[in-house]
Amino acid sequence: MKIPDRRIELFTASGTASASGTGTGTRTTPGTDSASRFSSPATGDEKTMLVAILAAQRATLQLKCSGLEAELAVRSVPPSSLSLLGLVRHLADVERRWFRAVLAGHDVELRFSSAEAPEGDFDGSAPDPETVAESWAAWDAEVAFAESFAAEAPHLDVEGHDAWRGAVSLRWVLIHMIEEYARHNGHADLIRERIDGAVGL
Repeated sequence: MKIPDRRIELFTASGTASASGTGTGTRTTPGTDSASRFSSPATGDEKTMLVAILAAQRATLQLKCSGLEAELAVRSVPPSSLSLLGLVRHLADVERRWFRAVLAGHDVELRFSSAEAPEGDFDGSAPDPETVAESWAAWDAEVAFAESFAAEAPHLDVEGHDAWRGAVSLRWVLIHMIEEYARHNGHADLIRERIDGAVGL
């Protein structure tokens, strides 16, 4: 089967994602180019495959934000409050909820949203360097915790309790996180294209 190559890669001429600005966080996520992001194993044990697919989705978010600074806070699809920085902040909270609070059982609050400000992740997005840096630092920390938790878990049936879903397993959380990132990376596609015309996988 011949698959049309319709991609316009979001890369510099050297073939690597642009690292200018603060838009990719400080983590050294492997595989921010298409070839390595989508080279995760297609066979093997379930945990390895789920973790690798989630890592590719996280790297895609970083790629969609690469090279941007203040522009990360641009709400480019009105009337929606969505912005790339808002997505980073939202996903930092999602990582924190499922891995740190639910599975690890830590008594912590979300970083950006609360009962008083349920849309704080998006509404609090601002173009100043401090907010951008704080948002990426939060995402970095929560992803690092999640990766460590998944790596150290003895199996996918490790469980935690969530007020919404009740008992949830690591397996369910990994699948849900892939779903969460895939949905929001679709949003990121459109937001980034509206900002500077950049498109790609």
